[in-house]
Amino acid sequence: MNLKKLKNAEELFFELYPKGFADELLQPIIKRHNIPKLSQTVQELFTKDSFGQPELICESFTKIVSRSSMISLFEKPKVRDMVKSMSIEQKDIFSISLYNLLYEDKEDGFESLVEILAMYKLAKWSIISIIPYYLYRDKEFFIKPTTTKNIIKFFDIENVVYKPRPSYEFYVKYKKVLEKMKPKVKKSLREDNAFFTGFLMIVMEEFENIK
Repeated sequence: MNLKKLKNAEELFFELYPKGFADELLQPIIKRHNIPKLSQTVQELFTKDSFGQPELICESFTKIVSRSSMISLFEKPKVRDMVKSMSIEQKDIFSISLYNLLYEDKEDGFESLVEILAMYKLAKWSIISIIPYYLYRDKEFFIKPTTTKNIIKFFDIENVVYKPRPSYEFYVKYKKVLEKMKPKVKKSLREDNAFFTGFLMIVMEEFENIK
C-alpha cells in the first residue's frame, strides 16, 4: 500500500473540503445516501430474534435494497423478483445464510449467500455487502466494484486481486488493507467505513481530473 499517495489524498481532500464531510459542498451527496436512517432501520429489522421469521427477513432484505442509494436501479427490481419467486424452503436457507454472515459463521454465511444469489444471477458485491455494512458501519465495508478496483490500482495494493464474483477470501484480504489504511488519516474520515472509501473515491477522481 502506497502511504505517500494516501497522505497526498488526505491533503487534497481537505483542500477541496476544509470541513471534511461536514463541508457544505458534500451535504447534497450525504443527504441523498441517508446512511444513518437506513442503518437504524437495518438494526431494527435484522436483530437476532427477527431471524425466526424467514419470510419477514427476506421482505426486509428487499426493503433495504429498494431504499438504498448505493444499490443500482437496475438491480433493485431483480432482487424484489428473486424474493417473490423463492419457495418457503429457499427463504429459510437465505435467512440462515444471512444470519450466519451477520452473527455466526461469516465465511459460511457469505459463501452460502453467494450461491443463492448466483442462482438468480445476482451474486453481486453490492448486494451481498449492503446489510453487513449498514449493521456494522465501523467494521464492515460496502464493496462498490469500480471504486474497489480503482483503490487497489491507485494505492498500489499488492496480492489483492479483484474478481466480479464475490468471495470471502477477497473480502477478508481487502478489508485488512483498508483497516491498515484507516489509522493513517484523520479520525473524521474513518468513523464510517463508507465515508472512508467515499473519501478515497473522491480524491481518486480529482487526481484523474488533474492529469
